[in-house]
Amino acid sequence: METIIAASQNRGKIMEMEAITKEFGMHILSRGEAGVADVEIIEDGATFEENSLKKAREIMKLCGKATIADDSGVMVDALNGGPGIFSARYAGAECDDKKNRVKLLREMEGVPYEKRTAKFVSVISMVYPCGKEIVARGVCEGHIAFEERGTGGFGYDSLFVPLGYEKTFAELAPSVKNAVSHRANALKQLKVKLEKGND
Repeated sequence: METIIAASQNRGKIMEMEAITKEFGMHILSRGEAGVADVEIIEDGATFEENSLKKAREIMKLCGKATIADDSGVMVDALNGGPGIFSARYAGAECDDKKNRVKLLREMEGVPYEKRTAKFVSVISMVYPCGKEIVARGVCEGHIAFEERGTGGFGYDSLFVPLGYEKTFAELAPSVKNAVSHRANALKQLKVKLEKGND
C-alpha cells in the first residue's frame, strides 16, 4: 500500500478520495497525521488546475513525499460559471459552507429549474519528490435545487442534484455519490494515468 499525503485539510474530501484510491493501492494520510506544519496556502490561481497543483507542490516540499491535492467547485450556468474557483469562499473571507449555500440560493432566486443547470468540477493533482506531476479533471453535470436537501456530504452537496437522479448529493448514499461525483470521475482519470505511467 502506497502512502500519499493529502494537501487538503477537508476531512470530507480526504474520506472521499480514500474510499476510491484504496481500490488501487493508495492510503491517504492527512497533513496532521503526516506531521506536516499547518500552513495556509493562498489559492490565487486562475483555474482549478493551477490551484490544485500549487497545493500539491507546496505540501510535497514540506513533507518530501508524494502528495495529492484537490481543487473543486460548482459552476452554475445562470451565474456565468460562478462561483467556480471561488466556491469555497463565495460568501466572503469569513464564510463557511452554510453561508456559501445561502448566498447561492439567494443569487438563484426566481430562476426556473430548467435554467438551474450546473456542474461540479474537481481537479486532482499528484506531485512526487522526483518532479513527476499528474493532473486529472472530473466533471459531474446536474442542477441546483430550490432548497437544501439532505444531511450527508459537505460544501454544496445539499443543493446539487446530479443528472439522472432526483436526490441531492447530500441525500444519496456515500457509495452512490462516490460512483458518480466529479471527484470520483477525476480519480478515475487519475487511475488511468497512473496505470499508463502518465504517458
